[in-house]
Amino acid sequence: MATLHFIGGKPGAGKSTLARELGRTLPAIVICEDEWLATLGFQLRTFEDYRAAARRCGDVMGPLVRDLLRLGISVVLDVPANTVNARAWVRSLFEAAGARHLLHWIDGSDGECLANVRRRNEEKPAGVYWGPVSDEVFHRVLPHIVPPAPEEGFNVVRRTVPPTAER
Repeated sequence: MATLHFIGGKPGAGKSTLARELGRTLPAIVICEDEWLATLGFQLRTFEDYRAAARRCGDVMGPLVRDLLRLGISVVLDVPANTVNARAWVRSLFEAAGARHLLHWIDGSDGECLANVRRRNEEKPAGVYWGPVSDEVFHRVLPHIVPPAPEEGFNVVRRTVPPTAER
């Protein structure tokens, strides 16, 4: 049976790095929201621009993910599973496909994650850098990030920010 892997955590926690690692080590297809946003040429000047573009990408990604899972193909969905609503959307995908799921949650301090964001902005590593994330954007996003609660009923693997996250 196919499994949908999805990831949550602060900016700079290492979500995309983990998604790529899972894609290399599991028999799974990685679907990365940032790649879609960049390839489709969305102009993301504000957080609201991002949210609108992410919804549009999700409208296309959702049916694809469900179909892959129904075909027995595991998926690593590199879309921030940082809110109750985002996780409810992901739940609708794996439940509709009758697939298993695993939520990888990466815990890290603001300082660790912000240091990783700043390093990523400077180094621009291929595959995980899609544009700069300012300190202002980092701090603006933080209040929206809600760790998964037991009552949400997800299978959760908790991780910590690795020392070389996002590198």
